[in-house]
Amino acid sequence: MVDSKGKLIFVKIYTMNFVEELRWRGMLQDMMPGTEEELKKENTTAYIGFDPTSDSLHIGSLVQIMILVHFQRCGHKPIALVGGATGMVGDPSGKSKERNLLSKEVLDHNLACIQKQLEKFLNFDCGLNSAEIVNNYDWFKDMSFLDFIRDTGKHITINYMLAKDSVKNRLNTGMSFTEFSYQLVQGYDFYWLYKHKNCKLQLGGSDQWGNIVTGTELIRRMEGGDAFAITSPLLQKTDGTKFGKTEEGNVWLDPKYTSPYKFYQFWLNTADEDAKNYIKIFTLLQQEEIEALVEEHEKAPHVRLLQKKLAEEITTMVHSQEDYHNAFEASQILFGKGTSENLSKLDESTFLSLFEGVPQSEITKSDLEKGISLIDLLTEKTGIFSSNGECKRFVQGGGLSINKNKINDAALLINSSFLLKNKYLLIQKGRKNYFLVLAI
Repeated sequence: MVDSKGKLIFVKIYTMNFVEELRWRGMLQDMMPGTEEELKKENTTAYIGFDPTSDSLHIGSLVQIMILVHFQRCGHKPIALVGGATGMVGDPSGKSKERNLLSKEVLDHNLACIQKQLEKFLNFDCGLNSAEIVNNYDWFKDMSFLDFIRDTGKHITINYMLAKDSVKNRLNTGMSFTEFSYQLVQGYDFYWLYKHKNCKLQLGGSDQWGNIVTGTELIRRMEGGDAFAITSPLLQKTDGTKFGKTEEGNVWLDPKYTSPYKFYQFWLNTADEDAKNYIKIFTLLQQEEIEALVEEHEKAPHVRLLQKKLAEEITTMVHSQEDYHNAFEASQILFGKGTSENLSKLDESTFLSLFEGVPQSEITKSDLEKGISLIDLLTEKTGIFSSNGECKRFVQGGGLSINKNKINDAALLINSSFLLKNKYLLIQKGRKNYFLVLAI
């Protein structure tokens, strides 16, 4: 459940079994023996690490965020670790080459932005299982290299580290000592949280299994304690393409990188089989409700009921109810029965996002103050039509609209009263061809 701004409203559901919740949602890959029994014994603290290489998380990170959300809803305490220290090293897991390392100033900025995003999903004021955010730079900043290799490095053998897939997969192409040491640094994070925060469980994607197990091994050798691990599958689309990627790149949680409209469209355009998986992973809808939605969807797949509900739930959760409504209205304008009223309600950023990439031209506001004939505007001034005759034929055939209003008079005079937001004219030629005219 989310409020009008998209922030998750926390509901204590202590009767939920965390492992079973992950299992039916398709979010459970591997689990260390004894983990489920540990979770049944007592309220447990667990953490997930987030990579601060950007100042926004993307929807790949949303899988892990939702796991922490479910963990807290089951009555346990979630910790989100933002890797100020590990971000300076770079995780080799799943990487074919070493990445560029970031400065502390850039990392600090990224960390602050990521923390703000995480605070939207987790409850930080609900008693014993309140969420917490930690930065591993806080415990590494005063530790010397000699202290680390003497007190921590001696507990893990080179053979143990070489056996990890994240290392083996890079032996042919090469790996720096910096990246090689990453699993030991992440392992120490788990050890530190175990010792100082009573954190007994690390969660993460399946590509993190080796790093997580290194942490449990450090805890066993340095403290004689038991710690546990759960990983989730790495998401892939049913067509084999990478989840969370579009032609423009990652789908981000920050609206300055991926607008709410584009975010909404990403989920709305998912394939049926993907939508059946995503609605379990990325929403808080319960099993019975999801099963009923899937059943209803399969009666009329062309209506895309499942995708519409998926897009609504996630857009509202990540952005807000208002952003969802704006995205929905924008979608209606392009693909439904949108009206000039729908168009005028859009905020400018959604409007520009909606028509990003359509051909644009400019006219002067002084021309509009005098008034421009429709034909002159669309031929000489903007070149939308190649000739006066072509323009007249479209008008006579009912194929021309301005700001979603059908134009029936070829002799119409266009003035500044036609402008949207005192700046734009949206020309529609036929059903699918849009042109944006900017008055400057």
